[in-house]
Amino acid sequence: MPDDRVAKTDEEWKAELSPEAYAVTRCGGTERAFTGPWLHEKRPGLFVCVACGNELFDAATKYESGSGWPSFFDVVDRAAVTLKEDTSHGMRRIEATCAKCDAHLGHVFPDGPAPTGLRFCMNGVALDFRPAEG
Repeated sequence: MPDDRVAKTDEEWKAELSPEAYAVTRCGGTERAFTGPWLHEKRPGLFVCVACGNELFDAATKYESGSGWPSFFDVVDRAAVTLKEDTSHGMRRIEATCAKCDAHLGHVFPDGPAPTGLRFCMNGVALDFRPAEG
């Protein structure tokens, strides 16, 4: 993944992203629960990074977690997402960022369904959706 990394200036990101997507992906913000655009999306397809188009999640791994954010039990490719410890806000969590452009996506929790037991709890505004063709 490193050879196709995306690097842009803050001004370029601001010009390309919606204000809410910029606040989440570039500043580590969080959208309000139950307000994101993909929470109820059920069509087959791929969820990609809104900032760079990196393929992140297959819709087949999306499930209803009840958390208020789109949740997935696995990524398309482990190299597509970078995981790192986040100790902000007095909590200890695992942050998920796009490995291609460093966009903040959300957090990963160990309370998801089989087969991984993980819940990739993502901000909907950090994602775009590409419906499957056909």
